[in-house]
Amino acid sequence: MTDIKAKPRRGRPPKVARENTDTRALLIRSGVEVLTESGFAAAGIDGILKKVGVPKGSFYHYFKSKEDFGQAVIDNYASYFAAKLDKCLLDESIAPLQRIVKFADGAKQGIVRFEFKRGCLVGNLGQEVAILPDSYRLVLQNIFAVWQSKMQVCLETAQQQGAIKQDINCAQQAEYFWIGWEGAVMRARLVQSVQPLDLYIAMFIASITTS
Repeated sequence: MTDIKAKPRRGRPPKVARENTDTRALLIRSGVEVLTESGFAAAGIDGILKKVGVPKGSFYHYFKSKEDFGQAVIDNYASYFAAKLDKCLLDESIAPLQRIVKFADGAKQGIVRFEFKRGCLVGNLGQEVAILPDSYRLVLQNIFAVWQSKMQVCLETAQQQGAIKQDINCAQQAEYFWIGWEGAVMRARLVQSVQPLDLYIAMFIASITTS
């Protein structure tokens, strides 16, 4: 019997690796949506899988556990938000304080676009810290530290330009900004209005300006 060599298959290479990557990315994106709306405790894996169209038994093919999945979602959100802050707070085409206003305006547009259903994922998780995996606590603290450092640089630039008071501790003021901002976002979702965000930004800037 003559051996017949299999002819090489023509066409594109198998898509398995790319499809796995794409599905994982879709799950993370869905996770961001759920966690920004309802938090970790209410984030049912079944709903996220159904939304993406992934069988329940396949979840552990992409993530070791719900904790691992949550970590991936947090990392994804942190990277997105850090880039957003850089785009606003490092914009040298406008004055430093206007950069803060630019950030707030973008946040207002986002919260309105999603009908006040979505808040800050990191802020949401911070409110659930008592029930979160222990590994998340330091992760969330480090994310806030990054955000604070970016705000601190913006405030220091404003201080160097004489736009804010010279005796202000910019590091403390940056921390204060995020403490207050998270509360303003929560209130905006509660009353379904951007008024708390407008009030907070106006009061924050008024408290540090020289005039």
